[in-house]
Amino acid sequence: MKVHLKIWTQKNAADKGRFTTHTVENVSEDSSFLEMFDILNEQLVEQGKEPIAFDHDCREGICGMCSMVINGTPHGPEKETTVCQLHMRKFKDGDTIVVEPWRAKAFPVKRDLIVSREAFERIQQAGGYITARTGSAQDANATLIPRDTLEKAMDAAACIGCGACVAACPNASAMLFTAAKVSHLNLLPQGQPEKDKRTIAMVETMDALGFGNCTNYGECQAACPKGITLDFIAKMNRDYAVAKSKQIAKG
Repeated sequence: MKVHLKIWTQKNAADKGRFTTHTVENVSEDSSFLEMFDILNEQLVEQGKEPIAFDHDCREGICGMCSMVINGTPHGPEKETTVCQLHMRKFKDGDTIVVEPWRAKAFPVKRDLIVSREAFERIQQAGGYITARTGSAQDANATLIPRDTLEKAMDAAACIGCGACVAACPNASAMLFTAAKVSHLNLLPQGQPEKDKRTIAMVETMDALGFGNCTNYGECQAACPKGITLDFIAKMNRDYAVAKSKQIAKG
């Protein structure tokens, strides 16, 4: 198949950036979207041109590095699928495909389709830890956890921090990411000692980094490649309200 590409190129965060057009031929329908990009970059190198810079690592839908907005949708048209797991059979021969980076103030463009997600790391560093003793592994049944609680915690832990939720949100909100990271630990008994401190620190760090507010559009849930739901945002809001009430009561 042959596809026409309209790709955003930008030297750095200070550069204005622009779309460039390319055509890639003889692409197998079984190729992944990133493999098609590999073919494009090989063509560009052969022509003595700069290849398109894009993020990737595992190419197994695990790491979340492959951040691209494809035809206006983060990670492309396939529901709950990362770009690296998106295949060209989802497109038609002769299609024009528009590819852009995540667009959010808190995610400055480093080059072309690569953005800095350092803001996510700073949110995680603000409270994504526990003080439980580390060292030799405990017996698997040392701390019993109800099945429903365990499953909810595992659902939250599925977040890969790709940033699709931010890219999809009209407000560039990071509430879904932050809620997943907060809830993962808040649900488990090991995370209870820092629960209030964690919730306040991570939410307020998120706000300080310039992410927008959540107004319940729900685009974050629709774009999430791991199916993280809005339920976690509701839980985090409750946890934050309780934590702030205790903080105010203590003076």
